[in-house]
Amino acid sequence: MISRFCVSISAITIALAATAPTVAVAREADQVDYHDSANEEIVVTAMRRASAQDSVSGVAVVQAEQLVANARPGLGDSLTHTPGVSATSFGPSASRPVLRGLQGERVRVLSNGIGSIDVSNTSVDHAPVVNPLLAQRIEVLRGPQSLLYGSSASGGVVNVIDRRIPSQVPDEPIHLSAMAGYGSAAKERMGAMSAEVPLGGNWVGHVDGSWLKTDDLRIGGYALTPALRAKATASSLLPPDPEADPEIDFAANAALKGILPNTANETWTAGAGVAYVTDGGNIGVAYSHYDSLYGVPIRFATAPGEGQEAPRIKLRQDRIDARAELESGGSLIEKLAFRYAYGDYVHSEIEPDGGIGTTFFSKGMEGRLELVQADRGGWKGVTGSQLVIRDFNVVGAEAFLPKNSTEQIGFFTLQQFESGPWLLEAGARYEHTQQTAKPDLSHPQFFTGSKRFETFSGALGGAYDFAEGWKLAFNVAHTERAPSAEELFANGPHAGTSAFEIGDPDLKVERVWSAEAIVRGHVDGLKFEASVFHNWYSNFVYDDRTGVIEDGLPVFEMRQANARLYGFEAQADVTLAKPGPWNIDATALIDYVRSEIVGVGAAPRIPPLRVMGGLSAKSPHLDLSVEAEHVFAQNRIAAFETATQAYTMVNLSAIWRPTGDDGPLSILLSANNLFNVDARRHASYLKDYAPLAGRDLRVTVRLEI
Repeated sequence: MISRFCVSISAITIALAATAPTVAVAREADQVDYHDSANEEIVVTAMRRASAQDSVSGVAVVQAEQLVANARPGLGDSLTHTPGVSATSFGPSASRPVLRGLQGERVRVLSNGIGSIDVSNTSVDHAPVVNPLLAQRIEVLRGPQSLLYGSSASGGVVNVIDRRIPSQVPDEPIHLSAMAGYGSAAKERMGAMSAEVPLGGNWVGHVDGSWLKTDDLRIGGYALTPALRAKATASSLLPPDPEADPEIDFAANAALKGILPNTANETWTAGAGVAYVTDGGNIGVAYSHYDSLYGVPIRFATAPGEGQEAPRIKLRQDRIDARAELESGGSLIEKLAFRYAYGDYVHSEIEPDGGIGTTFFSKGMEGRLELVQADRGGWKGVTGSQLVIRDFNVVGAEAFLPKNSTEQIGFFTLQQFESGPWLLEAGARYEHTQQTAKPDLSHPQFFTGSKRFETFSGALGGAYDFAEGWKLAFNVAHTERAPSAEELFANGPHAGTSAFEIGDPDLKVERVWSAEAIVRGHVDGLKFEASVFHNWYSNFVYDDRTGVIEDGLPVFEMRQANARLYGFEAQADVTLAKPGPWNIDATALIDYVRSEIVGVGAAPRIPPLRVMGGLSAKSPHLDLSVEAEHVFAQNRIAAFETATQAYTMVNLSAIWRPTGDDGPLSILLSANNLFNVDARRHASYLKDYAPLAGRDLRVTVRLEI
């Protein structure tokens, strides 16, 4: 079936390539102003452009200026000002988003609507190969729209959008976006540039590049928590053990303060694309290269028998993207769209002596075909299919996975009907997944064979305008997710996470019923949104720390049980006064999620209650702001998990635009974690060993011409 689907995809691609230029002869492309931000609240991820205000589920749109203000090496850390979003924070470089307490296989990270084609889902020490420094916007989606992107998006979708394949012709000889910055906490130096150039005859070219270099991260206190420091100090007083690793100095581990070793990073990227754009459609292709060398924070040994490794990860990806869209103008089908990406990924875990410990190889492709329906009396939608193929191999002494392949084909639809104050939305998805573990004579402990899964998901939602500028929305969904190859087949030590990971080939399909209610208001001087949600899981997959030590590493086993997750989010922006050219605004945010694994207790690594508030004064030339974020203690913990203490961070920032709002230049000065507090994210596997950055003074310059 998959081979026939590939043939069909190829045929459609050729047809689109042949048809788009033909249509273009009759309809020249309109040039657009890339500087116009009038559509900043329009969500584009779900193919049908729609206002975030009208969504029946939780949606967040982070614009380029906000990304500049919050730019960090890790994607997850760049999004933590978004309601319901935390981060894995496995050091400053490897940080994936955590959505409402869910991470890993339940959150899909996309690049322009296609998977990142990396191995960041495999383990938290693997950085996602997407570049927030080049992003024009990032969209976070949950609910029915996430069904368009796979069952592994049951927790939500994070889509990083850039212009690598242009979809518009700029109305100027060259459109240039650039930024450069410095951060004191890690002596972070960064720069990024992208440019679009009209080439004539409706052709548009694009080039981009970025560079980031950091030293080891400075922190606000000790690397280890008080409990681990006491344990390491006690171990340092024990008589020498002739069988112990002589390089481990427990007293030095306990005393380590002010800096987080092995967290330096150097990353560079380059990309180029070309597109043919008309009013009748567009077709384009792009190539990108990603190259990074970054350190993984050390899980310091605190007692005899514990291992201590300090690997660095050398990562490379070469990727090809293609897109074709044909505006048919028909009464039934408005647009036919095809997207494709192929990625060749490899990373090696470098030992302290420079030797290669373990190498990860992944080659994958993803293709999507979508039919966008024309609006017929308020009824519109998108229907399509998706194919994902991945070949994955881990080679080395600490290979914890067998060579394996994943083949997945899905069919989906999302339908909307709008009538008066009502908007109704329904989605459905069928997915066939085959996970195959190949024989490996050098690792007889690995499972060999294939696992097949059939999953069916559906969602229903609605929104009602109950007053001018106010909307009530709801959605319910049933989502089924096939276990990943990593959850099924892992069985061995993993240096990057300093853990011995054991999967379960007998895992069943994970199922969840979810419900959400939202109220939104957008009126003069006020923007407000609040939501409550509840998820009921059966066969919830989680990694359980057993308390056993194997090969000097703590053992984590994959298990399944029924579970519940529920919580709420709210945010508000209020204009307090408008003296002269100034706007004085107040902002507030609160989010909370609670988990329960039936018969077990709390799920691991669930973020605690968080509140954030700020005041800002904005004018055409100058913005000033102060904000405080308070994260409460998390004492609801899983077995062998440790609690995290509360912390409060205060941040200051100023943005100067020398020529005003519409000018090309802006300069950002900020002081983050002003009081240098010791802060640890509960969602992090390394929260007891790797706190967040200490005081960080930053300057960032952004230019768009």
